[in-house]
Amino acid sequence: MAEEGQVIACHKKAEWDAHLAKAKESGKLIVVDFTASWCGPCRAIAPYFSELAKNHPGVVFLKVDVDELNTVATEWEINAMPTFVFMKRGETVHKIVGADKSALLKKIEELKTPTAATTSTA
Repeated sequence: MAEEGQVIACHKKAEWDAHLAKAKESGKLIVVDFTASWCGPCRAIAPYFSELAKNHPGVVFLKVDVDELNTVATEWEINAMPTFVFMKRGETVHKIVGADKSALLKKIEELKTPTAATTSTA
């Protein structure tokens, strides 16, 4: 299903749910790009987001078009594009609003390593 080193576009709610569940189960860092086809900054940062996926194969990169999956965007309270949501074990750990390349890279580098203190035995 999910390919390492690639951005996975979710076109249906069922796809989103499946990718999210699989990534959550893996314990990997998940970075979701909430984007829109009409958004200039979204289009500008898309190639960089793909490059980040290639350079960080241990991280799951998902892409959601807010117009295509409006229910998901609403559920996640996305109000501006692009919005990047960082998740670990199903929990949102950080959010970046806007096309900030350096902030994206810095946060991925910071969050991609598992921390022993946050692991649970539940």
